[in-house]
Amino acid sequence: MKLSLFLFILVGPCCVMTNQLLQYHFINENKSWDQARLYCKDNNHTDLATVISMADMNRLRQHLGNRSAWIGLYREANGSTMWQWSQPDVQFNESRDNGWDTDEPNDNGIENCGTLNTNKKWADLSCNRAKPFICYDEKTPSHVIYANESLNWTDAQSFCRDRHTDLISGPEQMKKLDGGKTKELIQKSEGGFVFIGLFRDAWQWSDGSSFSFRFWNLQYDDEKNDSSCAMMNEGGRWSSENCSEEHPFICYDDHVILIRESRTWEEALYYCRHHHHDLVTITNMDEQRWVQEKTKNASSPFVWTGLHYTCTLGFWFWVSDEVVHYKNWASPEQVNECDMSGAMETGGEHKWFKKHDEEKFNFFCFTF
Repeated sequence: MKLSLFLFILVGPCCVMTNQLLQYHFINENKSWDQARLYCKDNNHTDLATVISMADMNRLRQHLGNRSAWIGLYREANGSTMWQWSQPDVQFNESRDNGWDTDEPNDNGIENCGTLNTNKKWADLSCNRAKPFICYDEKTPSHVIYANESLNWTDAQSFCRDRHTDLISGPEQMKKLDGGKTKELIQKSEGGFVFIGLFRDAWQWSDGSSFSFRFWNLQYDDEKNDSSCAMMNEGGRWSSENCSEEHPFICYDDHVILIRESRTWEEALYYCRHHHHDLVTITNMDEQRWVQEKTKNASSPFVWTGLHYTCTLGFWFWVSDEVVHYKNWASPEQVNECDMSGAMETGGEHKWFKKHDEEKFNFFCFTF
């Protein structure tokens, strides 16, 4: 079952939404955020729901309709903040992503959103200011969309996600900027600032994951910094609410397990099939991101997946019988050899590497 196939089942007081790597459960009981999280854990769910992409969000909106529900995002008063990119599959790297202008970010007041300034460098600015912005569209030849309309950062993000992919995010996308068009847009902006997909906040997922996806309602006030919890509201967006309020909630079950034992690929395959279901299959970017998040707890430089090379037929395949459409190879040109399998890099960009089966690494199992 691919991630794009999403089942919706009504089961008594709750709804079960299932995909290959995780399963959401809507619990139609009113509880505070802390009580809801305790319920999830006491009933053998992983945690309150973590939402990692617009695709997941659209499925939840489709199946939950106008019902409100707690999710697993929360913020502690005066909690530490970190810079992130708006596009969920682009991770912010402190050492790599350093396009700041001199003396930026300067925190002049509350400035939690990133811009390009007249020097074409990054500068922080209040998210509530109205500025032109730059979208990224992975489907158009030029990829870069220059928006002359002035919106606050949350509205600009919503505009880009509705019509394109997202606000422009990360140094690789920035390389596609046209110098002349970028300069022209900045000069038209009062003060010379243009929003990009850079932001920071103190929100955390209750399961400890670091996914940057946010989907706030258009009334969300970024400048508040009180203790609060996130709720999916009737409009399908998120709102910041008092954690003691009682609402229905969404739990989730994680079907991916990192086994922190180093084994050969064949030993890993037998272990997963005996104790769980199989080695993990990755068929798209969302699944890649869900799996790679777990590598931060690995004890080996690579982690085995269910990707294997058949020397007889001369092609790669997933042991679950899925065809290899989505690919994330570090070196596609590397020669294929007999007795090779695919392993995900623990650090870096979590690319896939072709490794000999006898090497010993941690591994990912998939379970029902």
